[in-house]
Amino acid sequence: MSSTDREMMSRALQLAAKGRYTTSPNPAVGCVIALDGAVVAEGYTRPAGGNHAEIEALQSAGNIVGATAYVTLEPCSHQGKTGPCADALIAAGIARVVIAGEDPNPQVAGAGIKKLQDAGIEVDVGLLEDQARDINSGFIKRQEQGTPWVTVKMAASLDGRTAMASGQSQWITTPAARQDVQRLRATCCAIITGIGTQLMDDPSLTVRITNEDFGVVDPLRQPLRVVVDSRLQMSPEARMFSQPGATVVATLDGAEQRTKAEALTAAGAEVIFLPALGEHIDLQALLVELAGRDCNKVLVEAGAGLAGAFIAEGLLDELVCYWAPKLFGNEARPMFNLPIETIDAHLALSIRDIRQIGEDIRVTLYPDKDY
Repeated sequence: MSSTDREMMSRALQLAAKGRYTTSPNPAVGCVIALDGAVVAEGYTRPAGGNHAEIEALQSAGNIVGATAYVTLEPCSHQGKTGPCADALIAAGIARVVIAGEDPNPQVAGAGIKKLQDAGIEVDVGLLEDQARDINSGFIKRQEQGTPWVTVKMAASLDGRTAMASGQSQWITTPAARQDVQRLRATCCAIITGIGTQLMDDPSLTVRITNEDFGVVDPLRQPLRVVVDSRLQMSPEARMFSQPGATVVATLDGAEQRTKAEALTAAGAEVIFLPALGEHIDLQALLVELAGRDCNKVLVEAGAGLAGAFIAEGLLDELVCYWAPKLFGNEARPMFNLPIETIDAHLALSIRDIRQIGEDIRVTLYPDKDY
């Protein structure tokens, strides 16, 4: 494929990234239509029920017979809330379609490509596929594995401490880093915390920025708030019940929990009962539940116990750490409770990104593939 192809697909990826805050549960897709090497139309996927990227581009185009369409994900071939994008490209007279990657959705999974080819359209697949998969990591994982992408976020001092021994933790990082966390929250469908954090901090767990703050057209939605509370200790007076958006409290099934659930339900919570793994909630079962609610990405904002459990149980996809240039000392609380006793038993991580956010440093890491 040519340098022009790469340039056009790069632009399509930039467009796709605009939708990563608003398209879930659908993937964020970008589309560029070019004729004789010049862009004539472009678009990206709108919120669920709205136009897909290809339709957005086609609606702004004139006569594009013989043009090339660059799409970051295989055009859909089935009738959902909107019509098949593959049919629309065929009807528009597109001569060639360049696709970054195949759609893992079983309703598509190559059928869109075949439909285009059967119509006599030249199709090339695989250009900048890794970048396209990164934008839709949550959607792809949910389709391929049946669980959402799990990001664990931690804010820590330079010596790896997240709170003082008393539990005091506000504020470790600067306002710039906390604003960055708001952007991270906005990309996620759900925010998961533990009962310990809820009781200590009484957090709102809301997105407190708007689409105008970073140039997105469509309004943001509030992620689902999820509190992991095995014994159902949460108070009906918790702050999050008065916040916009929905709250789910995940607990174990038992007579005590069933009784306590009534007050939480009256306060506005949805209480769900999940199986146990040892003495605690089966976190894999929780993730399956959230995938069933069309959650592509979830953000874990919790203390050392729950955050460590997600890691120890092999559920981590991404770790985002905000490091503040401060020292809290050895009596302060650690980032994770992890039962690692020897160097050989360490969990290896790969650094994917490092950047300064205000006075703090944000490091994004992925677990090694054999994790």
